[in-house]
Amino acid sequence: MKKLVHISDLHFGKENKIIAGDLIRDIKELSPDLVVVSGDLTQRARTRQFKSAKEYLERIPFKKITTPGNHDIPLFDIFRRIFFPLSRYKKYITEDMYPLYTDDEIAIMAINSARSLTWKNGRISPEQISEIENKLCSIDDTVFKIIVTHHPFIPPPGDPGIDLVGRSSKALTIIDECKVDLLLAGHIHHGYSGDVRPFYPKSKRSVISVQAGTAISNRIREEPNAFNFLSITKTFFTIEIRVWNGEKFIKSKIISYKKKGEEWVRENQGEN
Repeated sequence: MKKLVHISDLHFGKENKIIAGDLIRDIKELSPDLVVVSGDLTQRARTRQFKSAKEYLERIPFKKITTPGNHDIPLFDIFRRIFFPLSRYKKYITEDMYPLYTDDEIAIMAINSARSLTWKNGRISPEQISEIENKLCSIDDTVFKIIVTHHPFIPPPGDPGIDLVGRSSKALTIIDECKVDLLLAGHIHHGYSGDVRPFYPKSKRSVISVQAGTAISNRIREEPNAFNFLSITKTFFTIEIRVWNGEKFIKSKIISYKKKGEEWVRENQGEN
């Protein structure tokens, strides 16, 4: 079994320092195999914010895989936004725009869905779709495969109007072929999960999309600060949602999915 911590939307520059400190404490107690950071490490992509994000991630003593979000591209510095949109992200976080972690049980690939010519929406490019095919389709299907983006593939329950990541349908064609099991994302500060097929009728395979809330930012939206703790095997995985209760992070609920044939079936259907 593999254990993953999935955090998103840190928004350094608008972070809550008390919550940030307790998140590190909680992650250390959970002792994951990997920490996944699905974008928006900063609020306005400023140097001091990236420095704070870098220093913070260095305090987490576990392997990490990250991808940028739309807030990690400068908003008001138009020259940098157009010509060098991720220069600070690459300098302070990582130059790898296709980070990939693999072992005998899991394979996790992160894709940058942030774009400089849009304010907040995201997109997957044809080149990125090709990279998914090249890197993940060649990995044995006995391995549990995961893709990380910042922007979501499915909308939250009861809010179908949320903008989804662009070219998601084309990406899912390759995601189907590569037999990816799980999609991790953030962006909307709302935690939920679900199968992609109700939203993509042409999608042939059961793929579960999991959203994380905002981990440490003051920019909460009708939900407390939260993150996901996943326990994964090839045929079963759980999502433990851990929320800030005003004093510390605690377990809020656990959502579980079980593989039945080629389909992921949710075992606790009554929860979002």
